[in-house]
Amino acid sequence: MQDNNNTGSGAVVAPTKGIDAKHRRVIFASSLGTVFEWYDFYLYGALSAVISRQFFSGVNETTGFIFALLAFAAGFFVRPFGALVFGRLGDLVGRKYTFLVTIVIMGVSTALVGMLPNYATIGVAAPIILIVLRLLQGLALGGEYGGAATYVAEHAPPGRRGLYTSWIQTTATLGLFLSLAVILLCRVSMSEAAFNDWGWRIPFLLSIILLAVSVYIRLQLSESPVFEEIKSEGKLSKAPLTEAFGRWDNLKIVLLALVGATAGQAVVWYAGQFYALFFLEKILQVEAKAANLIIAAALLIGTPAFILFGALSDRIGRKKIILTGCALAALTYFPLFQGLTHYANPAFERAVATAPVTVVADPDDCSFQFDPVGRKSFRTSCDVIKGLLAKRGVPYTNEAAMPATVAAVRIGSGANATIIPSFAGATLDDATFKAASEKFGATTLATLATAGYPAKADMSAVNYPMVILICTILVLYVTMVYGPIAAWLVDLFPARIRYSSMSLPYHIGNGWFGGFLPVTSFAIVAATGNIYNGLWYPVVVATLTVIIGGLFLRETHDNPEK
Repeated sequence: MQDNNNTGSGAVVAPTKGIDAKHRRVIFASSLGTVFEWYDFYLYGALSAVISRQFFSGVNETTGFIFALLAFAAGFFVRPFGALVFGRLGDLVGRKYTFLVTIVIMGVSTALVGMLPNYATIGVAAPIILIVLRLLQGLALGGEYGGAATYVAEHAPPGRRGLYTSWIQTTATLGLFLSLAVILLCRVSMSEAAFNDWGWRIPFLLSIILLAVSVYIRLQLSESPVFEEIKSEGKLSKAPLTEAFGRWDNLKIVLLALVGATAGQAVVWYAGQFYALFFLEKILQVEAKAANLIIAAALLIGTPAFILFGALSDRIGRKKIILTGCALAALTYFPLFQGLTHYANPAFERAVATAPVTVVADPDDCSFQFDPVGRKSFRTSCDVIKGLLAKRGVPYTNEAAMPATVAAVRIGSGANATIIPSFAGATLDDATFKAASEKFGATTLATLATAGYPAKADMSAVNYPMVILICTILVLYVTMVYGPIAAWLVDLFPARIRYSSMSLPYHIGNGWFGGFLPVTSFAIVAATGNIYNGLWYPVVVATLTVIIGGLFLRETHDNPEK
């Protein structure tokens, strides 16, 4: 079979100028459908705060938000299983028909979220059905990406896989951008109360239109020429999963691709877009509309770099670009996110520096405040303090007190510190506990305000150019690691088992390492009280990828698999 991406000598053919009409149609149809799938998938993440109130209102606010993040993560959890199911199908019957099936599942599931009654209407059935729909979305996306990337790569002329597949790589960011744009349009066209009540459903319902357009466009496509060639030669795999994962020579590459490529790529991708948005809105208390506009602006500026780095990877290699992006992210995340604090909420930064908050408590008095079923009441003196501070996004340090001591919160340091004792609420009845909580909360919040802690970011004090610049740098890291990743994965595996082989490490990396980043980083922040500690997760994973990928994965642009 003729190699679709290199010459017989192994030399790279320099890309010619322009892309012909046939290939433009292939790229456009594949990319547009994938944009719509990512749009569907990321609507949930962008609206997690609203969804928390709509479908998890039966639990306390902190638990509800964490549970909403976990429901978001559930879609990522099943992506590798979708990769197995649809990857096998794609290697058996073809790329085109497989990603037609996935887009229908995704579009229908998303539209149904927009029609789903909330918790107040049908009770616990609402979050259960929501999670089922998220699982279906995850399964569909698990089959979509590998099919689109493989399909485009197998149409690419020699020496241009990086450029061609980079268009597929823009789809995740464009899908996120589209979801943010539609949400912003809905927000500005109605009151905040109306949006929170029913307007949030509109972006989900629009999936019906996007589904119809995507299916129509993809029906016009023909099958991948590489797949047709191996089919005509009788070389299709009869057991692609066994060949891909049951034989050590291929399984070894799958595992190395996971740890040495996609894991780091994934955490950089999600930290640079989703966690940045979460950090602005939830930690720094920037207004939701402004935070979405900031991320949208950064995406708009940075997205063309996907094509730049994809094309560059055809010349200098995929590996060095991706690992450089991971290394830069690991080295600069802490100063960049500290910069976001400085330029987005300077009053908050000053307050943290001049009036640090300390929780002085017996460690045994402090619980991990997560209750999925909403039946546990966190009433110890330590829990009362930490629940209040977490809700307000106030960072704190922990200081151990003597056993059985009633916890206290110390605001400030030295002689100017104010110490506010909590109360032991475990034995109080509901009415007494509520009254004591309100009194303690009012006193603590008033003291925090006096110490300079703002309830919300002062939007007139936000340095928008600098915040957008920092977010754009984060997006550029995303383009470095994500732009060439499809070409690298496609090049690593033979065509007969390519769909299955590349899909699994991609979706474990992005579905698990990346998809669980928001909830993992938030849990680290909540447990430690340090708003930057959540960054350790992407920093450690990205560093591991640089080491493993640098040592054990080969460069492929000059010697891809057939």
